[in-house]
Amino acid sequence: MIERVAFTSRTNQAIEGALALPPGAGQAPGVVLLQEWWGVNDQIQSVAERLAAEGFVVVVPDLYRGKLARDAAEASALMNALDWPRAMDDIAGAVAYLKAHPRCTGKVAAMGFCMGGALTFATACQVRGLCASVPFYGVPGPQEWSHVEAPVLAHFAAKDGWAKPEAAKDIQSKLRAAGKSMELHVYDADHAFFNDRRPEVHDPAASQLAWERTLAFLRQHAA
Repeated sequence: MIERVAFTSRTNQAIEGALALPPGAGQAPGVVLLQEWWGVNDQIQSVAERLAAEGFVVVVPDLYRGKLARDAAEASALMNALDWPRAMDDIAGAVAYLKAHPRCTGKVAAMGFCMGGALTFATACQVRGLCASVPFYGVPGPQEWSHVEAPVLAHFAAKDGWAKPEAAKDIQSKLRAAGKSMELHVYDADHAFFNDRRPEVHDPAASQLAWERTLAFLRQHAA
């Protein structure tokens, strides 16, 4: 079940998000889940609910401040208009919100898809205190890769013309050169293969394998 919550960014700006809690009343690890370029729509909220059902406290910060794209043109416009420094402050606020949440153990990972995958990589570099990062098919601009603290599990698609596997391998090389860890998996699929609301690109087999690997990785590093 999704509920709307409010918290503050790293710069004390008001932001809202979607929260999904795991069953029971005990504490659990947290995941900051980052949206695709569409916004905080039903699809990304369904991923939050799936993660919660697997035992995680999940928040999806609303980086678009309530706006949703109805088509690719609107999504592109919203993504291109996104204030990335502000988004990083929002994400840092979401991490702090989860760390302080009474249902959270204090261990928090970041995970995201497409634009959210790029933001997950950036978060790994720019936000302290993460236990793990799981970017799906997203490539950020230049980053200080030596600042990464937590292990990274990256999922990319061989047929992706935007977040190309070569770019992921370049990031992996830079992280390794900095003494950091990045596990990379490339699937025989298209960009956005995990999005089950887009049948033209969704790949059930690749999605299931990526999901199983993600859960194992999160449990390993958030336990």
